[in-house]
Amino acid sequence: MQSVLVLNANYEPIHICEMRRALGLLITEKATLVVNGRGEVHTVDRTFPLPSVIRLQYMVHRPRPHVKLTRREVFRRDNYTCQYCGKRSGHMTIDHVIPRHMGGKHTWDNVVTACSACNHRKGGRSLQEAGLRLSRPPAEPPRSAEYVFGHRIREYAEWEPFLIGW
Repeated sequence: MQSVLVLNANYEPIHICEMRRALGLLITEKATLVVNGRGEVHTVDRTFPLPSVIRLQYMVHRPRPHVKLTRREVFRRDNYTCQYCGKRSGHMTIDHVIPRHMGGKHTWDNVVTACSACNHRKGGRSLQEAGLRLSRPPAEPPRSAEYVFGHRIREYAEWEPFLIGW
């Protein structure tokens, strides 16, 4: 199934849904088609465009989504680069800046991407004890639509005008 970008009534990106859900919103007139770049689907008596971007007819008030703290999102935030030595390799790990046994939490500002060599070198010690420095301080990624949905732009280039600037 292909994904469809859902825009609020003010053209703010708020969600990504599957094609089936998007067609349901279009048929029930809860949404309008904004971009169709995928062709059509034919039923017995009607033809519907396969949407790439739809816009809801009404405003949905919802807070900006938080980026979930997952391994993949930490790697994405740090651009798949070791935050200690700057190397990019296929074998990246997650490291707690302040080790958990020393009271460090599993939060965005305490978790970084590290290559296995630096992670092993640091071990369960603090940065000062291990003699390491961070290339930049860790922080929660931005909540912008460009960051939240932007990783899909390579797959769906027609979404780019709707994601940039939100």
